[in-house]
Amino acid sequence: MTNGILLALIAYASYSCSDAVIKSLGGQFTVFEIAFFVTLFAGGFLFFSRPADERWRGFWRTKRPWAVHARAWAGMASGLLSVYAFTTIPLAEVYALVFLAPLCVTILSTLVLKEKVGPWRWLAVVAGFAGVMLVVRPGFRELHLGHLAAFAVAFLAASNIILTRSLAQQEKRTTMLGVLVGYGLVFNGIGVAATSFTLPNAMQLLWLVMAGAFAACGQLLQLLAARYAPANRIAPTHYSQIVWAVILGALFFQEYPDWLSLVGLAVVGASGLLTMVREEVRLGTVRWNPLSRTRL
Repeated sequence: MTNGILLALIAYASYSCSDAVIKSLGGQFTVFEIAFFVTLFAGGFLFFSRPADERWRGFWRTKRPWAVHARAWAGMASGLLSVYAFTTIPLAEVYALVFLAPLCVTILSTLVLKEKVGPWRWLAVVAGFAGVMLVVRPGFRELHLGHLAAFAVAFLAASNIILTRSLAQQEKRTTMLGVLVGYGLVFNGIGVAATSFTLPNAMQLLWLVMAGAFAACGQLLQLLAARYAPANRIAPTHYSQIVWAVILGALFFQEYPDWLSLVGLAVVGASGLLTMVREEVRLGTVRWNPLSRTRL
């Protein structure tokens, strides 16, 4: 159990490092080019992570193609929008908005899966949105398209989780990952061709490789953590990214949240944890792991 939780903490630290590297590349490349290279390198590392009983050939064969492709589109779009958000607004504000995903899952589960939601989970939804308002404070500070992009990432992540719940017992991991990487490379490649391509120098290429490597490392460690601890014990470690957002933002980007923002981040984290505590286990471990990374 302890090993699983420790691996999960390291996984989310790795994700945060990937996001920080992406943020540092803002202004040097278009969002399409950053997303393309991160997907390329992350996919390259993850190529070697397939389960022993699966093969990459034929990954495109699906049992439920529409749901698989919809999930891949949601993951691809959230990856692109997250690059834009990280490169335009502070890390802590991105995470505050992205952490609305579990709360969006609650809302979507009532609309799509027709699940019953109790008063405690609705309270968590209201508290989560209130926490975000403390961090972002619309009307008191200037809002950017990056804030809208980060909120869209939360909604797309929630949609992705809903689709993953319905696909988890029917589709192979190689199918889910292969289709996502394929769409990411094709769409972002077209985006690069339609906008502009800047040839990375050696140092920039190293940073792009690191961003992909950190994302892939997070994915692998998260899978490994699930072998040692139940998903409901691992999921709360996701909120350690709030701490990393504050630390990395302050150390490398001179982003210093004020006390209201810190309170808001704490409220967002607490509301997400309350959502997990109040979850009724009906759909297996996928339901208890609403914070799994849905983008590369």
